[in-house]
Amino acid sequence: MASAETKELFDCTPEQFYDVVSDYESYPKFLDEVQACRVVERDGNRALVEFKVKVVKEFTYRMWITEDKPKGISWVFESGDIFKVSNGSWKLEDHQGKCQAHYAVEAKFKVFVPGPIAKALVNNNLPNMMKSYQSRIREVYS
Repeated sequence: MASAETKELFDCTPEQFYDVVSDYESYPKFLDEVQACRVVERDGNRALVEFKVKVVKEFTYRMWITEDKPKGISWVFESGDIFKVSNGSWKLEDHQGKCQAHYAVEAKFKVFVPGPIAKALVNNNLPNMMKSYQSRIREVYS
């Protein structure tokens, strides 16, 4: 299984970052690979969210996302084209008035993908994704 994680400091509160990361329908506005995103179902603090993503080719998947405002969100794979497993989380903490965000994800693909390639697929997007979240935070809160 491929996995990746990173920590980054954002110029906002954990509550503000939570509001951005839990606004799933806005993902296509600032995450280039997300073509569409919608909440399919809500059950208390859980949301079934469908993502349409284009990375080399277009694919669709659904995640059950558990929301714990303002501490973060976590997700587990429900169904989709490419993943067999995809679990992860955003854990948010206050760090002197800013948000320390810890992102972790692990994924297993339905088709055979050699370990180094799977790891590259999971890891290579992280820097761009973090830049996109930094830009979105500036856009929303500056």
